Amino acid sequence: MFDFDNVPSRRNTSSLKWDVKDSELPMWVADMDFPAAPCIKEAILRRAEHGVFGYNVIPDAWYDSIINWWDRRHGVRFERDWLQFSTGIVPAISSMIKRFTNVGDNVVVLTPVYDIFFHSIENFGRHTLESKLLYNDGRYEIDFLGLENALSHPLSTLMILCNPHNPVGKIWSKDELNKIGELCRKYGVTIISDEIHCDITFDKKYIPFISVSDVCRDISITCVSASKAFNIAGLQSAAVVIPNPVLRNKAVRGLNSDEVAEPNCFAAEATIAAFDYGESWLDEFNDYIKQNKRFAKEFLKDSPVGIVDSDATYLLWIDCSKVTDDAENFTDFLRKTTGLYLSAGNQYRGNGKCFVRMNIACPRSTLQDGLTRFVKGVENYKSNL
Repeated sequence: MFDFDNVPSRRNTSSLKWDVKDSELPMWVADMDFPAAPCIKEAILRRAEHGVFGYNVIPDAWYDSIINWWDRRHGVRFERDWLQFSTGIVPAISSMIKRFTNVGDNVVVLTPVYDIFFHSIENFGRHTLESKLLYNDGRYEIDFLGLENALSHPLSTLMILCNPHNPVGKIWSKDELNKIGELCRKYGVTIISDEIHCDITFDKKYIPFISVSDVCRDISITCVSASKAFNIAGLQSAAVVIPNPVLRNKAVRGLNSDEVAEPNCFAAEATIAAFDYGESWLDEFNDYIKQNKRFAKEFLKDSPVGIVDSDATYLLWIDCSKVTDDAENFTDFLRKTTGLYLSAGNQYRGNGKCFVRMNIACPRSTLQDGLTRFVKGVENYKSNL
């Protein structure tokens, strides 16, 4: 048994999330408050005790840990040659955009979606082409007609897929992934599948994009990492999975050219520990988050907001359309009046202007505090309109 109810304070630790006023409660960025699994801490301490922190190469155990995890946990067998180390998924995506598109090209995304995709696309002179998800009765679906229109544009050369989807928490079905693959094949579009949230799932299994069909495997680049599920993002470690040798050669050259293909001395050790020895911790963590989601849904059942049902991630995507159509203004109000710091849905585009995102990877007591502030803020916001 692992203790998820008691966590160390992260204030005054140079934490991106917790570098806020003492009165504020940050529940925005996707960074959990739980310490990493004990096996990861032990591996890092062993490495630190050596005392020499020079340049590193990727050990065989890093490849083996990833291959065995995806085989055992997700039913797909990676080949060693498919795997390339990267210092993170965002650096890898940025590198791939530069390598597989030209200035002025379109990169297609399903919105609302992780906002850093837009930065990676637009910072390099490419254009984001949104295919907006359909939202009905509290659930999101892909508008395949709209997606085909976006992919068929002559300047659409790349699609970034989020599987499972952040922020809506959707696990795409095999049929949906197959349709995406077939459309991208039809229009000559390469796919980057960001699968960083794949290990934070509950009652529905995530399906790796490359496992769906030969087409999906051959036209795609998959980005995976232990960082989100095991809370080791600060150690900067990810894997880029590229079965197609033509795509792989281009991708590897891009990652090396951008200098994001070399590990720090703890990166590989943490990943190996997570995937080789962290499974029981992860299972208990997922169960705790599942209970947190139930707690939040019950807490908010009589409020004018609604939590979108999700299959994955420790993020709540909250429909505030009965309260506001400007989530940015709403979250600013919440922070100023209650201290609760949430992510405004506007930044995820699509229909995000009526939503907020809340991170619930925290002890239940912290979640209760956050939800109490949220309900109070909603009431005050409505009365001030």
